[in-house]
Amino acid sequence: MARTSAVSKRASRSRRGRTTKMDAIALLKSDHRQVEMWFDAFGKTRSPERKTMLAERICKALTVHTSIEEEIFYPAFLAATQQTDIHHEAAIEHKGAKNLIAEIEKSDSDDDYYDARVKVLSEMIKHHVKEEERRGGMFAQARHSNMDLDELGEALNTRKKELMP
Repeated sequence: MARTSAVSKRASRSRRGRTTKMDAIALLKSDHRQVEMWFDAFGKTRSPERKTMLAERICKALTVHTSIEEEIFYPAFLAATQQTDIHHEAAIEHKGAKNLIAEIEKSDSDDDYYDARVKVLSEMIKHHVKEEERRGGMFAQARHSNMDLDELGEALNTRKKELMP
């Protein structure tokens, strides 16, 4: 109950225009929602220029997201929980996504496989997000561990700002 109250206070501060600190999981989930919106917009547009712009945003956001998870969140998760299976699966999923991102970045909307690559990336990311956010998944286990999620959130946000142009 106290946690909900603290979240509500942070949210109300945010609505008044102040910067809100997010814990690590809130920050990572926020990234997930943003990329989901861009994938949805990509699927709905017919404009090659808009597709290219959206794919570039998606690829950059996912590149930064995977970097901050791998550099900061995943090592902290592994140290706190010793959950090697969950950690290793997430790392392998990241590797697959990075390979597909590299293919998308080398091509453009004139490529016959461009839309298919973005669609498959979307499906990979949906699966990955579902695994991280599910009951008993990485985020739930992190919440129940001794991880300092507020401190990690600050570290993730700082690193994210460094990596974003």
